Amino acid sequence: MQEVENFIKRHQLLLSAKTVVVGVSGGPDSLALLHFLWKRSALYSIYVIAASFDHTLRGEESARELEITKQFCAERNIPFEGGEGDVSSFQKKHHLSLQTAARICRYDFFEQVMKKHKAEVLALAHHGDDQVETMLMRMTRGSEGYSLAGIPIKRPFGEGEIIRPFLGITKDEIEHYCKVEDLHPVYDPSNESEKYVRNRFRKNVLPFLKQENPKVHERFQYLSETISEDEAYILHQAEIELEKVLIVKTEGKIELSVSAFNKMPIPLQKRGITLILNYLYKLNPSSLSSVHKENFLCLLGSEHPSGFLHFPSGLLISRTYDRCTLSFEQVKPEESYDFSIELPGSAKVPIGMLTAEITDREPDSIRGKDVFVFSRNDVSLPLRVRNRRPGDRMAIAGVGTRKLKDIFIDAKVAQEERKVWPVVVDANGDILWLPGLKHSNRNQINHSEQWVILRFQKNRHDV
Repeated sequence: MQEVENFIKRHQLLLSAKTVVVGVSGGPDSLALLHFLWKRSALYSIYVIAASFDHTLRGEESARELEITKQFCAERNIPFEGGEGDVSSFQKKHHLSLQTAARICRYDFFEQVMKKHKAEVLALAHHGDDQVETMLMRMTRGSEGYSLAGIPIKRPFGEGEIIRPFLGITKDEIEHYCKVEDLHPVYDPSNESEKYVRNRFRKNVLPFLKQENPKVHERFQYLSETISEDEAYILHQAEIELEKVLIVKTEGKIELSVSAFNKMPIPLQKRGITLILNYLYKLNPSSLSSVHKENFLCLLGSEHPSGFLHFPSGLLISRTYDRCTLSFEQVKPEESYDFSIELPGSAKVPIGMLTAEITDREPDSIRGKDVFVFSRNDVSLPLRVRNRRPGDRMAIAGVGTRKLKDIFIDAKVAQEERKVWPVVVDANGDILWLPGLKHSNRNQINHSEQWVILRFQKNRHDV
């Protein structure tokens, strides 16, 4: 067990621990871990508590295993906490796989025990062979990122953390420890059934790998730690770059610049998508897969300027030109609007603000698409502002008349913004100005002592 002691020291697993809860099923792995930490409790200055949970899936057999574990602890004066739960009912109620339901119930129990005893650490007996199996299973089903690293050595849990001191050794070494220490574990027959994916990897794949390299578990553990370290660094870089491309970041909604995102290196793009989805979902749905992320990348990299994707749990991804929006919000059709503009005065429109001021001299120096200047005698008043109507056209100097639809497309205005973009018309209904985009072709004939300056300020979004 010198390897385990070195592993604990190298990864500082018990450095700040005072009370350690050990998850025990009564099998060889967990019984060996409990015995190992109990015998070294003085060495590590820790107080060890055993916690055993009966999933009630095997009736009297699993109840008997709980009692055997309880007796084992009683003989050694190890504090024992036992619990049980109706995993089958929990599975049906929440529509989960049996293994997922069992895991949730078991971990909930462990957390309760930790709180009761104010324990900082939960020690679990996953070992090197478990690590190889887990990493192979995840590679096979297409996992990515941290998931490829398999079982973490330690991770936050409840108000403390989970540690796994046995990840550096094999199942055979654990079995040998049980014989040397005269331990008598129980064996769960379900561990032999090939209806479970893990058991098929354990019985059919792992023996071949061990033939090729008896220390294969050490290579996989090294790979696991390397992936975790690399992933932490790349994710940090992705966070930095992602802040530069976000346009809007609110609860349940993110908008980003497509062109800026596409300039990021591909590894950072992939992690950026992961960060975005983690932020929006909080807890990713089980139906979310790497295929969804690949489709997202394709949407952003497509030459087509627009498109939609529907992700699990109602997340809608919409791209229009250089803007991509991810939101759970249901897009509601905007009601049409049409009202007069007071001179002077201001008017709020869905995408910004229009303001009007009056001056007694012609403001020659004011130019730009966000400004519209005219003599009061040149325009039929009152002015009105409205959203677009089917068939809208406006006269443009040197061009003739053009459809508003074509102007919006040329300017790469998002579909949702086109519906509510302000259109300024005169008393006759002729379009004078498309704020921020186009001025109409007007013949200035009459002049007066008063000039009107209309300004448009489009809404800005800051992250």
